[in-house]
Order: sequence, then structure tokens, then C-alpha cells
Amino acid sequence: MSLPTLILNAQADRRLKLGHLWIYSNEVDVARSPLKQFEMGQQALVTTHSGKPLGIALMNPTSLICGRIINRDEKHPLNKSLLVHRFKQSLALRELTFDEPFYRLVYGDSDLLPGLVVDRFGDYLVVQIASAGMELVKNEIIEALVQVIKPLGILLANDHSARALENLPEYTEVVYGEVPEVVELVENGTRFLAPVHGGQKTGWFYDHRVNRAQLQQYVQGKRVLDVFSYIGGWGVQAAVAGASEVYCVDVSESALDFVEQNAELNGVADKITCFEGKAIEVLKHLIAEDERFDIVVLDPPAFIKKRKDQKAGEAAYRHINELGMRLLGRDGLLVAGSCSMHLGKDTLVEIVRAAGRHLDRHVQIIGQGGQGPDHPVHPAIPETDYLKAVFARVYLA
Repeated sequence: MSLPTLILNAQADRRLKLGHLWIYSNEVDVARSPLKQFEMGQQALVTTHSGKPLGIALMNPTSLICGRIINRDEKHPLNKSLLVHRFKQSLALRELTFDEPFYRLVYGDSDLLPGLVVDRFGDYLVVQIASAGMELVKNEIIEALVQVIKPLGILLANDHSARALENLPEYTEVVYGEVPEVVELVENGTRFLAPVHGGQKTGWFYDHRVNRAQLQQYVQGKRVLDVFSYIGGWGVQAAVAGASEVYCVDVSESALDFVEQNAELNGVADKITCFEGKAIEVLKHLIAEDERFDIVVLDPPAFIKKRKDQKAGEAAYRHINELGMRLLGRDGLLVAGSCSMHLGKDTLVEIVRAAGRHLDRHVQIIGQGGQGPDHPVHPAIPETDYLKAVFARVYLA
């Protein structure tokens, strides 16, 4: 397979040699290898300024990140053979860390498959493709997954905004076997029904698994408020682990319908109360009603999606955490979560500290968590380390 060559500027290969996978457009010698010669999603041989091969990259010539390394070995481009190899490597990690087949099987760059996410729900796989390069080998991806996993069905959930960055259409399609509208999964000993066809992202969020397990040690006999609950990941698990009462808050009526189904599935329906509405409005209502909880969990969507959102996003995180603290009873526990890649761990801790001081509360950080092992962090790409959870004891000194 003959590939076009992408030549880097002098000294522009240092990051790649240190392990990074991304190539920025200003690192390319455009006089010798103009970006306009590459098609969207095309594979290219990346070389140093002097011509030494560095690997094969998937190209997006119109983006600031114009290339992403897919293999360091220039003899093996992205094809079914490489995909089978990568999927076997990914599967080995998940089988090492999980007893049951419910996890993120492929996590993009961290699994050396940039632009590809695969979530496993037992015999069913939900795939999200975010790059033109992966879209071009879509059939090979399906074939390789069938060979390695042998699923009953594969769903392409390509109805997400990231595809617009590479001029890809949005669609959802069952591409192998059959995939029911709702699938079952087990997390931390709790059963869930997840709407893989019409839910958020792939239908479930595996990333907070370890943090939800950590919460279980604190919930026995406690009154818990789960804000931005989606289908009950935190709340239903808390009820199963022994919470006396759980309130789940979400803006989506259909998500809360699944909270109730999942509570029923686990025999804890009598402990669950659902509040439909915008989080800020519901929290203010609960404050006005003088409600108090032993534990408040805040797991919002990303308030900082782009760097330009930094200031407003940090203010939003502080506001929601102040409201959460106001709903804590004496000696309560706040779980402050963030999935914003642009919000650093230290910044989230500072936001929790500042919220506590503004309310004249003493804050003790008793735990911090990140994403589970099925979302491995690429040590050269800090953007892959996006998830935060701060466990804070909050009380009047």
C-alpha cells in the first residue's frame, strides 16, 4: 500500500518521539507536503524533516490537529489485520480488570485507535466513530469486532456532534445482527437497563464506575440526592448499597422513567423518588423547602466544552457546588464530579474549597477519583485524562 508522505518541520518530531500521537498543522512542512494534497481521512506516512519514518497517521487537512498517529510501524497501515490486533490488546486489558463483559472496550487514542469508541454490553456492542479515517474502514471495524468479540449485534451510534468536525453525517444503524432498543448491564453488583438506541452517548457512562463503587462505602442508612442522575447510575447503586432514601434529579422524563425501571429491577423502588426539571431550578426548590441530605452527588455534563468557555464554565461549577452544599445536612458528604477535559483536578478542588468558604463551611477532601481502567490514560496525551470526582466532607466548624 503506497501512502502519500507528510513531512514535518525541523525539530517538530520531538513530541511524537516522546509518545504523543497528534500532529498540528503548524508542524508540517507545507512547502514539501502541502496539506491540501491530502483527502479527509486518508492515511499518510509521517516523516521527520530529514525523511526518517515516524509512523502512519489518519489525516484531517482542515483541522488544527491535522494528523493522528495510528501505527508507529510504517509497514502496517490501518486495515482489518491491525484492527483485530488492536481489539485483542484492548480486550486483554478489560478482561484483566473486569469479571463481567460490561465496559468500554475501546477508548480512542488511549487504545491507539483515535476517533473510535466501543462500549460493550455483554453480547452487544455500541460503536461511535468520530473521524473520517475510521469511517473509511467502517466495514473492517465491524468485521474485526465480529472476529474478536463474536457479538450478537453491533450498533453504530454515530449521532454525535464530534462528527461535524470531520464533515461526517450523523446516523444510527444496526450493522450486524440485532441490537434491542434496551440492553442490560451490571455495574458494581447492580443491574441496569440502558437505552442504547435513544439514550445519551452510547446509552451508558462506564467512566464513573470506580467512583460510584467508592460512594457505596458511605451510603448505609443515608439520605442521598443524585443530581444529573440520567438513568440512575449513582442513585440506584446507592440504594442497592443501603441508602435509606434516594432522590434522583434529571431534566429528561425518559431518563427518569429508566431510573424507576432500574430501581424496580433491583428491588429498591420504594427508596427512589424522581424530580424532573433543570438541576439549578430543582436545587433551589429543594433549598426553599428546607430539604437536607446526608450525601449530594453532582455529576453534570461538561460545562467547559471549549477553552473559550473556561471562565463561564468554572463559574457554573462553583454555583452548582454551592447549591449542593446548601442542601447538605450536618456533617454531610459532597461528591463533586466533572467530565470537562479543560477543568483540571486542582481547579475542581479549588472550586469546592471556594464554595465552602463562601458558605462559611469547613471542607475536608476525603477522596479523589478519576476514570476507570476501561478508560486508560495515554501518558503523553493529558486530554485523555478528563474525569474527576472529589469526595468532600462539609460541615460547620
